Amino acid sequence: MNARLPVALLLMMLCRAAHAAPVFYSGILNGPAESPANASPGVGVCVVGYDAAAHMLDVRITFSGLTGTTTASHIHCCTATAGTNTAGVATQVPTFSNFPLGVTQGSYSMQFDLSMSASWNASFIGANGGTPAGAEAAFAAGLQGDKAYLNIHSSTFPGGEIRSFLTPDTIFANGFEP
Repeated sequence: MNARLPVALLLMMLCRAAHAAPVFYSGILNGPAESPANASPGVGVCVVGYDAAAHMLDVRITFSGLTGTTTASHIHCCTATAGTNTAGVATQVPTFSNFPLGVTQGSYSMQFDLSMSASWNASFIGANGGTPAGAEAAFAAGLQGDKAYLNIHSSTFPGGEIRSFLTPDTIFANGFEP
């Protein structure tokens, strides 16, 4: 049993080295950040962790104060200009799996395997090489380039009640767990 311990430790170290640390992006969701901007009193916070080596996306959202009830939430990518404009939906449509619908406040936490077609909007896959790998590469570039945003749609604002562009997050990057 003791002879296996060094081998087990080596394997654990190799497995750990094979996975890159996730890169975190975050944003403050609000109506003025929507396109077109609106006066919604709704607010929210989102944190998205992207692990390129594991092909995983961790999405966490907390929101409140919406004027309508939720109808959808997803990430759009990739805008032509960083931090502005609109783009098509990159992730699942019409909404993230298990996102709370029909509410004005709530929270959400889900992980997505980006190697699976089900994690993506089929149109986004088609526009980016026709494979989940192509979609992931385009999405990763959009995240890095400040060209991806998360929004929440509601019955009052079907085009989106609150949104935020996803920007690098140094708090989570330095080891704070969302």
